[in-house]
Amino acid sequence: MIALVQRVTQARVEIDGRSVGAIGAGALAFVCAEPADTPAHAERLVAKLLALRIFNDAAGKMNLSLQEVGGGLLLVSQFTLAADTSRGNRPGFSGAAPPSQGRALFERVVALARQRHAPVECGVFGADMQVHLVNDGPVTVPLTLR
Repeated sequence: MIALVQRVTQARVEIDGRSVGAIGAGALAFVCAEPADTPAHAERLVAKLLALRIFNDAAGKMNLSLQEVGGGLLLVSQFTLAADTSRGNRPGFSGAAPPSQGRALFERVVALARQRHAPVECGVFGADMQVHLVNDGPVTVPLTLR
């Protein structure tokens, strides 16, 4: 699985002008499943998202996790993270899992995250979404689990 994690002061997802998920300070994670991914990959991704030390401690060092700071987590499916840009100018997306597999794994990530942390919000798989965020730092961290 691939994720792009951004530390945010706030983030929200809208569909047709209506907010479907919003958080205050915390992390926004764009999530993409790849064809070889399994539920075990979803498990590892959630564990990593919740434990990733990208929040500042009292000394200003990135030494605290999302769980330690009690921040929100906004999960957004984004198959374009698997884009292949090695040839031509139009990205190819054959590196992303097929929609049915991608949906099942994204829903697994959401369910696991909600079991272990609050608040967790999410976008809608396959929807045309507008994502609004204020990146804090800026801190943006790519994660690839294989």
